[in-house]
Amino acid sequence: MRKKPELLLPASGPEVLRTAVRYGADAVYIGGEAFGLRAKAKNFTPAEMAEGIRFAHERGKKVYVTANILAHNRDLEEAEGYFETLRDLRAADRTTARPDALIVSDPGLFALAKRVWPDAEFHISTQANNTNYGTYLFWYGLGAKRAVSARELSLEEIRRIREKIPAEMEIESFIHGAMCVSYSGRCLLSSYLAGRDANLGECTHPCRWRYAVAEETRPGEYMPVYENDRGTFLFNSKDLCMIGHIPELLEAGIDSFKVEGRMKTALYAATVARAYRKAIDDCLESEALYRSNLDWYEQEVRKCTHRQYDTGFFFGRPDERAQIYGESTYINDYIYLGTVYETDGRGRARIEQRNRFFVGDRIEVMKPDGRDCPVTVGKIEDAAGNAMESAPHPKQLLWLTLSGGAEAGDILRMKKAGV
Repeated sequence: MRKKPELLLPASGPEVLRTAVRYGADAVYIGGEAFGLRAKAKNFTPAEMAEGIRFAHERGKKVYVTANILAHNRDLEEAEGYFETLRDLRAADRTTARPDALIVSDPGLFALAKRVWPDAEFHISTQANNTNYGTYLFWYGLGAKRAVSARELSLEEIRRIREKIPAEMEIESFIHGAMCVSYSGRCLLSSYLAGRDANLGECTHPCRWRYAVAEETRPGEYMPVYENDRGTFLFNSKDLCMIGHIPELLEAGIDSFKVEGRMKTALYAATVARAYRKAIDDCLESEALYRSNLDWYEQEVRKCTHRQYDTGFFFGRPDERAQIYGESTYINDYIYLGTVYETDGRGRARIEQRNRFFVGDRIEVMKPDGRDCPVTVGKIEDAAGNAMESAPHPKQLLWLTLSGGAEAGDILRMKKAGV
């Protein structure tokens, strides 16, 4: 019988964490206010982190905290107190709310965290370039429970690692989300071009910029490198998507299926978590069942913001012409309207609005169990009960009267006109 893998989702903040858990994640990885590689994400205060961990633990789910920067001297001086804070986290009711694991890449931070919190579980970030079984054995010997495979590994290489390491040493692999042009995400472009160090969580994503060529004897004269009519994107990778290859991922012996996206919305977390949850569960029940539902999984993961999809390095080194995404824009066919916070028993749902919509619009209520319920917006009211014809202001708290039922935690989305 195949081992059930963990489905691991990212969360930029408390709302996304709760959404990921509700929509099928087994575990969520988050960043605190320091030492993570997504400095521009909302991230979590210690109090938010403790409450998020409590929420997950009450539902049998896990939370991992990233501390995976490539640390400088100044970082080590602050890190000890940070790891002490994580070790001693308590929820509002004063119950212990420790993270289930720390994700690190820097050996200095690893040693410091190990000293501060000896019984913590440690996962080694992909930033550590985990490309071979010797590296896995090295970290296992130091007490790590898991390492995240480099995104440049094929399934065959991962399978070989699985054969060479102890059964209790876990392999985590990215199976969905944005791909970095640099090896295992260790990029210097942002630091060089924008003065923002990607390895300290400050990446400005210059790989997504438009580029031209200049010849040194003709300064100021820029010559386009023609790729398409939208511009030239020499470093711009497509997104990874392996939802059509769940059986191969299972056979490779991967313990945790990891989704990229700690800058993404609750709609992204809900859509991707729900699709992969069903795909994994169906495949474990029967590969024939999985194959019969494959079109649904693939359609679902196209309903959140994404670039064109590809399988990355899993089936060998990709053709660079197939891997480069020749656009600067995302594919975005659905609009995220908000998450239902509560209902009042009188047919109204309270949301924090995220994008504009109108009375009379036909929208979808996205359910964790896979249902998408079309409803009509019958009425919009602000927090004071004043009727509104539209919801134009981002993050405004609104009461909606819908033609169908909605429950706390449901996601509201709307298909773009013309799609």
